[in-house]
Amino acid sequence: MAARLRRDLREGRWSHSMPGISWLADDLGVSRKTVQLALEQLESEGILENQGRGRSRRIVASALRRPPTALRIAILDYDPPSRLEPYMIDLQHRLKESGYRVIDPPKTLTELGMNVGRVSRMVRQTEADAWIVGSAGKSVLEWFVGQEASAFALFGRRRSLPIAGVGPDHEQAGREVVRRLIELGHRRIVTLVRASQRVGGPSLVERAKFAEMERHGLSTGAYNLPEWEDNADGFHRMLDELFRITPPTALIIDEPFLFHAAKEHLAQRGILAPRNVSLICSDPDPTFVWCRPTVAHIRWDHGPVIRRILRWASNIAEGKADRRQTLTPAEFVEGGTVGPVPG
Repeated sequence: MAARLRRDLREGRWSHSMPGISWLADDLGVSRKTVQLALEQLESEGILENQGRGRSRRIVASALRRPPTALRIAILDYDPPSRLEPYMIDLQHRLKESGYRVIDPPKTLTELGMNVGRVSRMVRQTEADAWIVGSAGKSVLEWFVGQEASAFALFGRRRSLPIAGVGPDHEQAGREVVRRLIELGHRRIVTLVRASQRVGGPSLVERAKFAEMERHGLSTGAYNLPEWEDNADGFHRMLDELFRITPPTALIIDEPFLFHAAKEHLAQRGILAPRNVSLICSDPDPTFVWCRPTVAHIRWDHGPVIRRILRWASNIAEGKADRRQTLTPAEFVEGGTVGPVPG
């Protein structure tokens, strides 16, 4: 229904202000609730402006300018599973709905080994006017900064670079996780992230966790951010080695699929959460609602992330420079996989 109203607005069916909800519901043959939700979506996109209770919604004419359909936006995902994330599917749908041509490059960053040379060759072989780059390392993003085509950093090591970007505030949420674990008596806290995310040393997120540990008198080092070969066998070997002599009492695991792999690996060895170890995932995942015990994780809303990208795309389509970076709120959800240190 939002798409229908958006099309009618672009075709000039209404000007200055929108009819009321009751009139639209009768005209379109849908419920008032459906119309209300559709209008709220158009408000979030900046197409309508709510004038307050009892007043009609004003049409924001400038927001109705359709970007050139020739604008081609390529999405360079972090890895193949990233392409199937619900928010990535929603992002592609919203970009296409807004009139852009979305391009899916043949390889992802991990398939290219996060190698700048290989990335540059693929980019030059891809006909795109702008790039959305997912969870990239600093060297890759530095390369994109120097290119003519505009680029947007979706997560990744973007914070010190002049590039548009967005991501959840994992630093604040990570500190919250560490504080809670320390309150529960944990002293051996380990974070597991993939090799491409460890290039150049600990990220700002990991440094924030380390700083919180040190503030409570805990020492930090390689033990807290172990190295491992970025494949399934390397991950499982690392877990076995990690628990062989001085096992951690808490693991903060960077991605949902790694969380499930680690939980299953440990359970097969009789190491259960939270009885023997506390497990926290750094991101939300739809599968968590089916898990018992419930999964402790960091929750953040994908909506503001998608809206920021859409604003960037609109600016680029209109020839405006856009290098603004934003952080979206994130919070620690203490699920059943977290508990006191085993006695």
